[in-house]
Amino acid sequence: MAEWTDVCALDDIEEEDVVRFDHGERTFAVYRSPDGEVFATDGLCTHEQVHLADGLVLDDTIECPMHNGRFNYKTGAALRTPACVALGTYPARIVGGRVQIEL
Repeated sequence: MAEWTDVCALDDIEEEDVVRFDHGERTFAVYRSPDGEVFATDGLCTHEQVHLADGLVLDDTIECPMHNGRFNYKTGAALRTPACVALGTYPARIVGGRVQIEL
């Protein structure tokens, strides 16, 4: 059964940015869009397993810091090679100024 997991304060994520969130043995990337919404994806690039939180966020895109593969962080879709496999996405919400993701 899925449950909501607390990640951080909303203010810990700048608008149009990403933070790394480790939970158990998994790593996630949690994003704050320019309009203040939050999103969550797998935290490692599907190409070389590099942490996406070290990448560049622009609009609704995350660029991997290693080989510049790009993903849409809202849908998980791979947008530019060498990334060819989509990221997993997870429901995210803001409750009382805190970011939560459903795992």
